[in-house]
Amino acid sequence: MAALTDLTLGQMRDGLRAKDFSAKNLAEAHVKAVEAARVLNAFTVETPELALKAAEAADAALAKGEAKPLSGIPLGIKDLFATEGVQSAAASNILKGFKPAYESTVSGKLFADGAGMLGKLNMDEFAMGSSNETSAFGTVINPWRGKGNESLVPGGSSGGSSAAVAARLVAGATGTDTGGSIRQPAAFTGISGIKPTYGRCSRWGIVAFASSLDQAGPMARDVRDCAILLKSMCGFDPKDSTSLDLPVPDFEAALTGDLKGKRVGIPKEYTVEGIPAEIDALWKKGADMLRDAGAEIVDISLPHTKYALPTYYIIAPAEASSNLARYDGVRYGLREAPENGSLIDMYEATRSAGFGSEVQRRILIGTYVLSAGYYDAYYLKAQKVRALIQRDFMQAFETCDVILAPTAPSAAFGIGANVDDPIAMYLNDVFCVPASLAGLPAMSVPGGLSDDGLPLGLQIIGRPLDEEGVLNAGYAIEQAAGFTARPEAWW
Repeated sequence: MAALTDLTLGQMRDGLRAKDFSAKNLAEAHVKAVEAARVLNAFTVETPELALKAAEAADAALAKGEAKPLSGIPLGIKDLFATEGVQSAAASNILKGFKPAYESTVSGKLFADGAGMLGKLNMDEFAMGSSNETSAFGTVINPWRGKGNESLVPGGSSGGSSAAVAARLVAGATGTDTGGSIRQPAAFTGISGIKPTYGRCSRWGIVAFASSLDQAGPMARDVRDCAILLKSMCGFDPKDSTSLDLPVPDFEAALTGDLKGKRVGIPKEYTVEGIPAEIDALWKKGADMLRDAGAEIVDISLPHTKYALPTYYIIAPAEASSNLARYDGVRYGLREAPENGSLIDMYEATRSAGFGSEVQRRILIGTYVLSAGYYDAYYLKAQKVRALIQRDFMQAFETCDVILAPTAPSAAFGIGANVDDPIAMYLNDVFCVPASLAGLPAMSVPGGLSDDGLPLGLQIIGRPLDEEGVLNAGYAIEQAAGFTARPEAWW
């Protein structure tokens, strides 16, 4: 039998029910894998005791025939989710040592369905970044290696989640996606990840970055695993005013791979200047895969796409500026109090020491665009453009069922390659941001390898609440691509 950590989440679930192995066996194998891969820096906190405790409960439930949907499945939880009694720092100095007395709704749902937690996963600080290089806990290393054994970024902000899944350290992981932070790292590490419709998953207990954009979602080895996790993560939450009070479909049951009668839109505006030939070739290959699955390929236009990135980098920092004002050294978290200093001195010292440079940059941008003299010129105008971007998608969906696009404009790049160029870093989200602004479900699936042998992702975008259609199109690509490549365990 294959190593337990090599099994997909679905295979683990089925193997536990068939009593091929125990939940304790599964947890112990993953705990050892986590310990052996510490060089990747995927975790901010390891919690083997919690994983083993959940495994013990799962084995008891399995013995009684009372297994829950995720009984015995060992997961990693992104450090943005509040976990009761376990440090939840959002990878920031300002929250180091903060142990919530409560559980986020999403992680609570996963645990209620029987999953165990192997630890908290590293990320870009406050989810602000595309490479996992802004974390106060250090950079996460992609388990894939570049030319000449070069160390690569795992994408961001959910870089710890993507690296841990790709390296077989966890069966699956939670991520959050504000402007691509599930999809882009999934593409960089050769795994699958889905951002559901805004409101499908509760935001309660998730440290806020940009409240009108943030959305939790699963990251896993394949589409089926994502579907299994998403069902447990979704559901109405009265504690979140943006939570959708709608039934949760059986996402796994929707995976047929049959796209007969479906139309797939190819947006002409996503053919950006300078796109690498290998990305363009993969996109065309993806269209062929979906055509072979029975879909009709149609050309569509999303005319306001070119404004999406600047719109995002006005709205998201503005909301971050507001959300991060609560970290002031008074109520919780870090406090830097200069001797004989004033209250303002304490605020300044705390926030200077607690926030990294990227977070400070976005707070400053956000504060600027919200200021009295610039609110109308920037923030209000950005909200109007956002509405136009949403309208573009709704008009496109009159002629197609899902949209196919690349996930990222390149394969994973080297650590440090873009760290001094914020604009180059922001451009990593050029294909992901439009769907986030529109609140649409979107996922990335591995479609093939670059010329250098690195994973490349294809993105499926769907109508509001059509996660089933998105997952099924992703499943069709997965079946056609037959992507089985994995990083060699150099660690």
